[in-house]
Amino acid sequence: MAEKITAAVLTVSTGSFAGTRKDTSGLALCKLCGNNGFNVIAHDIVDDSKAQIMRKLKFYADKLKADIVLTTGGTGFGPEDITPEATAAVLERNAPGIPELIRMAGFKKTKTSVLSRGIAGIRKKSLIINLPGSPKGAEESFEAAAGLLSHAVKMLKGGGH
Repeated sequence: MAEKITAAVLTVSTGSFAGTRKDTSGLALCKLCGNNGFNVIAHDIVDDSKAQIMRKLKFYADKLKADIVLTTGGTGFGPEDITPEATAAVLERNAPGIPELIRMAGFKKTKTSVLSRGIAGIRKKSLIINLPGSPKGAEESFEAAAGLLSHAVKMLKGGGH
């Protein structure tokens, strides 16, 4: 039997971190990961702090060696939305096709989905993908890319195309 894909989920939300807002999108992503056969090895919440986001992403990739790292939140146009910038600061290689696919799929349902600034890329052997903060946006974005993730992880581990 093939080794299970490991996933880490990071919710970026000052409200959820402070306990004033429920983390529905992070929980939804954990459930979707499980439904897709992934083993969720971490789920954390940080505030909208570039340093905190970077620290967690490095921890997931460098120490936990998660195959997939999903962030939810902080991808919009708001003044505190800095998840893509924090992610870019830790990436070693970009994977622009994934967020392009996510936005293209999202546009078919919700025109404003193209305003998501989420990015994706690789750090070590971890694929990091930014997803929107709304539960619906996070779920639909995950579903748009889900069919590619097993193949992406296989390639990251040295498998062929």
